[in-house]
Amino acid sequence: MSQETIFTKIINREIPADIIYEDENTLAFKDINPQAPFHVLIIPKKAIATINDINPENSHLVGNLYVVAAKLAKQHNFAEDGYRVVMNCNEHGGQTVYHIHLHMLGGKEMGWPPYQNVKKVK
Repeated sequence: MSQETIFTKIINREIPADIIYEDENTLAFKDINPQAPFHVLIIPKKAIATINDINPENSHLVGNLYVVAAKLAKQHNFAEDGYRVVMNCNEHGGQTVYHIHLHMLGGKEMGWPPYQNVKKVK
């Protein structure tokens, strides 16, 4: 299930994105529909379609997403106040791009539960 996605095009610089972090394996960029004052997507440069496709050979890439999230929280001064990271999986989980990505939200207090009973429209 390694079809090209919008994220592949961002990685390849075929379409623009507001990139705030990049290393050998990871890219982070601002979400185009932010749900918090700070809302970025953190993605592995290697395409992994869903959480169900994570395996021992690529799990280090997923761990690095969280390392980057902690680094960004410190850089943007909300590590101590707190932040939220979310990864959706498949249709019922709200995944719309089939390249795993960590949503990182910060800069405001988060409520719970984080969901609505209304399905997100594609």
